[in-house]
Amino acid sequence: MSGGKGMSTFAVNSAVIYGVEAIPVTVEVSPSQGLPGYTLVGMADSTVLESRYRVQCALDAAGFETPREHVTINLAPAELRKTGTGFDLPIAVAILAATGQIPLKGLDECLFVGELGLSGEVCPVRGAVAHALLAKREQMVFVSAPGSAYLSDEGCTCLSVASLGRLRLGVQELPVARAPQTTSPDEASEEKALDYADVCDQEVAKRAMVIAAAGKHGLLMVGPPGAGKTMLARRLPTILPKLDEAARVESLLVHSVAGQTAEDVERGNPPFRSPHHTISSAGLIGGGRPIIPGEVSLAHRGVLFLDELPEFANNVLQALRQPLEEHVVRLVRAEGKYVFPSDFMLVAAANPCPCGHLGDPGHACICAPARVEAYQSRMGGPLANRIDMHIDVARPASRTVIAGSGGLSSRQMADMVSSAREFATYRRAHSGQTTGVTESFDDEARSAFEVIASRLAMGGRSIARAARVARTIADIEHHERVTRDDIVEACTYRGRSHG
Repeated sequence: MSGGKGMSTFAVNSAVIYGVEAIPVTVEVSPSQGLPGYTLVGMADSTVLESRYRVQCALDAAGFETPREHVTINLAPAELRKTGTGFDLPIAVAILAATGQIPLKGLDECLFVGELGLSGEVCPVRGAVAHALLAKREQMVFVSAPGSAYLSDEGCTCLSVASLGRLRLGVQELPVARAPQTTSPDEASEEKALDYADVCDQEVAKRAMVIAAAGKHGLLMVGPPGAGKTMLARRLPTILPKLDEAARVESLLVHSVAGQTAEDVERGNPPFRSPHHTISSAGLIGGGRPIIPGEVSLAHRGVLFLDELPEFANNVLQALRQPLEEHVVRLVRAEGKYVFPSDFMLVAAANPCPCGHLGDPGHACICAPARVEAYQSRMGGPLANRIDMHIDVARPASRTVIAGSGGLSSRQMADMVSSAREFATYRRAHSGQTTGVTESFDDEARSAFEVIASRLAMGGRSIARAARVARTIADIEHHERVTRDDIVEACTYRGRSHG
């Protein structure tokens, strides 16, 4: 950075969002002789070019003198496309520093990001967590609007600037952004609002939920309307372990880049996303302009719930195959490649037929066989083969619902999940990672698996997934080796897809 009284050039640090990363950008300004005005260069899009007018009005509203020279603004590196409104604040700071209207002390140690209102207020922009992570990595101070996302761990200092006029005193006088309490009594009561104890007469489905949560398995529920499929899915985060700090930051980062708040994630709860079946491929996987994460990335480290699965467009569902396998989304556009994280649990629900009553003893199905076959075929194919567990959810008995007998609670199920994961960690530490799908099976379990796999004509992928589910069931039961009962139960969850 060069500066001082009468200086001709000044530069401040800023950044641009690319995927889920903040890329450093240097904002340089150079006043020169000529007609008053601004020239902005450095491969900027229309939102960045519009900053000239916002900065001009903000400077006037904050009581600063407008430069009487022509000001050239360069965003370096020039070959990197710049998008977003976050360059308003660094451009204004660089102009004020170049013209000697604010103190220079500490400016070169700061990363400035923020949008300016016409009255001079500083507004938050998307991607604040990514900017904070960059500032932490580069050992700089992150300066942005109040309410911008922050990192709760040590190593990142965030300063809040409410209005451009506050910079008259210098960055040393800006208040440090403080983290609010992560849990309040109201939030705690909200967390307790959803409980599996409210789901009556679905103990078999709850068992499947425990297995899915313990092993991070995908789950497809098929049953008539009113069976409780959505209730079961929405309570799944209540039995998942709290996010550790690294996972919490990863999830907050994705939400921040997408411009969305995530109060549950801030409290350490796994995210839960439930997009409508009319969602586009770009909305689910990511894309648009600017390129932002989709629902599969917003569900990172949490749950993605697809209700009414057959109603989703086929191309949208098939786009899930690569994220499910690789746990990342890779988008290739003309301006470059984008990678978004997408390590999520997939939970889906569907009716057995268009009217929803096929196999329901209390209602007659009115669908023609051809319609039923066409409807169910939407649940099949490569995507369904990548879902580990398929279960049928029957309508609960009216007497049980009226009596309010709920069975297992979320706390009990969460204890089972936690115990299974702890046992799996212990087992892997003492026995090492298994290399074959049936390496940890005992002889009786292996023989039973061979018979079942042959009878069901299971393909290689189904065999591997059934073995994984059996290993999870064994961990729940604290079995060092997978038993015959474990593999038999696991194979009951592959009833709808054997490929």
